[in-house]
Amino acid sequence: MATEATFTVPSDQFPIGTVFKQFPGVTVELERIIPAQDVVIPYFWVRGTAVDDIEDAFLDHPGVENIRLVDSVADEYLLRVEWALGYEGVLSTLIETGVPLIEAVGTSEQWTFDVRGDDRGDIAAFQERCRELDIPIMLTKLHALTPIESETEAKLTDTQQEALVLAYERGYFNTPHDVTMADLGDELGISQQAVASRLRRGNSSILGSALAELLQ
Repeated sequence: MATEATFTVPSDQFPIGTVFKQFPGVTVELERIIPAQDVVIPYFWVRGTAVDDIEDAFLDHPGVENIRLVDSVADEYLLRVEWALGYEGVLSTLIETGVPLIEAVGTSEQWTFDVRGDDRGDIAAFQERCRELDIPIMLTKLHALTPIESETEAKLTDTQQEALVLAYERGYFNTPHDVTMADLGDELGISQQAVASRLRRGNSSILGSALAELLQ
């Protein structure tokens, strides 16, 4: 049965995290990971510092072969990094074990990952490989996706669902808004940018599920 897991990694133990340790106010969100022949290519959004500082810091990292700016929205930057496949860590382990990444958000203190396997065995294999590589992951949540869960619910992470439900209950989707993203962030204990990210990803998952049903 498909299983979702949430785990954390200290920032200084995650390759991307070691770079952002230099910027205490930065928040990083992995958009997606693409395996290539000799590299792992993560795309990620960065908030909290100038893009030039990020690019300079990455170029000094031994695991980085290339980095470039893909897009920017206000004070958020989407970056593409070519990460050496031989540089062992969480990214290469996810690719090696074939465990899909749903969401990953990092600060200067720690990274939180949401992943999904076809069954618990996939999650266990990923954990075992991390132990072999001395990657200190900590499993914080594990649950099977039961048949009674809707397809849409299964595609939403807990944090996305929490943000969407709160936004709906507080009237964020009304016109005009009854609350702001900053208000929602204060209630959730996260930044306004993190709220925007969770709403964006959650809405995208819901829309994708709805369109898939219409096209069947």
